[in-house]
Amino acid sequence: MQKRTAVVTGAASGIGREAALLFAAEGARVVVADINLSAAEQTVADIRAAGGQAMALEVDVSQRAQVAAMVERAVEAFGRIDILVSGAGVSTTNHF
Repeated sequence: MQKRTAVVTGAASGIGREAALLFAAEGARVVVADINLSAAEQTVADIRAAGGQAMALEVDVSQRAQVAAMVERAVEAFGRIDILVSGAGVSTTNHF
């Protein structure tokens, strides 16, 4: 995974967080994307404390412009994207 870049959405908690930590442990640079920026920053802090490279981005994956900005910032920071884990959940509520 050395010199690979992984973008993980929903990476502030749960399966997304564990995926981000695993990629980092294997040597990948990780973009930790989540709607909860403070929790994403904690995931980044944990990755960095273990010697990894990561950045946190606040992203609502239901918003196309935010996803496009995430891709742009990931490429600016790390030069490329090799892996995408779509771990963010999106739900809608119907009121009858």
